[in-house]
Amino acid sequence: MRRPFAAAAAGLVLVAGAGAAACSSSSSHAPPRHSPSTSAPSSTPPAPADTNPPGDIPDTQVFVPWSAPGGRFTVKVPEGWARVTQGSATVFTDKFNTVRVEGIRATAAPTVNSVRAKDIPAIRAAGTHFSLVKVVNVQRKGGKAVLAEYRADSAPNQVTGKRIPLDVQRYVFYKPGKGEAVVTLSGAVGADNVDPWRTVTDSFRWH
Repeated sequence: MRRPFAAAAAGLVLVAGAGAAACSSSSSHAPPRHSPSTSAPSSTPPAPADTNPPGDIPDTQVFVPWSAPGGRFTVKVPEGWARVTQGSATVFTDKFNTVRVEGIRATAAPTVNSVRAKDIPAIRAAGTHFSLVKVVNVQRKGGKAVLAEYRADSAPNQVTGKRIPLDVQRYVFYKPGKGEAVVTLSGAVGADNVDPWRTVTDSFRWH
């Protein structure tokens, strides 16, 4: 499972006290001596609640099947995320995380070399602070794919105009007569979304 970061603190309060009792005889009326307070307020703050780092997908996230237009393939996506259409792509987003799914016409299977020569230059030109990590062949439960891992800035925030660095995984699946299915996963740098992204890519199926 994903390993969310947690922070916890504990405080130890030492309690000191003293007591004294006054004795009086039947012939003495001296006032009794009172015991000092036996406790002191703690200056240690309470332990903070566990939190997920920015961008982490909760362990409780539910994934549901989604079918591409025309029913060519299905893939599981996070339930409840915002969904928009961008041209031929469908994009699911929540905070810093995105799942982008697109069907592309193609008559030949992609290779590591073809992705490096054709896809990567287009991605680099469209983004900022692009940095390629690797391009490799991978096997998922639904078939083989070419995986390109890279880092790039997000699109600017519509309110603040700020961008954040993203870790991106782009999978290209192919089937003769069906073309390519591109599943792109992105999240804030430092987020630990290995298991959720594996759930999505392992769920891919051609129809």
